Amino acid sequence: MATFMVLVDGEAGGWGADREALTAAIRDGWAGVETDLTPCSEARSLCWSFSSEDGPGEAYLHEDGTCLYLDTAESEAVRLAVVFRRITPADLDLVFCDQGYNFHVRLRSDVTDAELIKLMTAG
Repeated sequence: MATFMVLVDGEAGGWGADREALTAAIRDGWAGVETDLTPCSEARSLCWSFSSEDGPGEAYLHEDGTCLYLDTAESEAVRLAVVFRRITPADLDLVFCDQGYNFHVRLRSDVTDAELIKLMTAG
């Protein structure tokens, strides 16, 4: 399991992720999602836990709704990054990176999982 992030690059202009829409999108993509609404910190204002073929995973939403932290396998992080991009306004710049900044990828509003994996490994 590794740590990844999807975050707004620059000013969010007051935008923050719609928590209900994000929760619905995560539940649509993963079975047995557990949601914890207990704020633990700025970075963990809302948490989703799930299991997949690649093992357990967790996603945390920053309290301002502009960053999604992902503690999961790379394949699941890619899927979650695409889900987050889809609920984000198209004109908002988003990036996807890992904790060590081994890659830093701009997310187009129409990015697919396969395209994102190619962008991550290019370089």
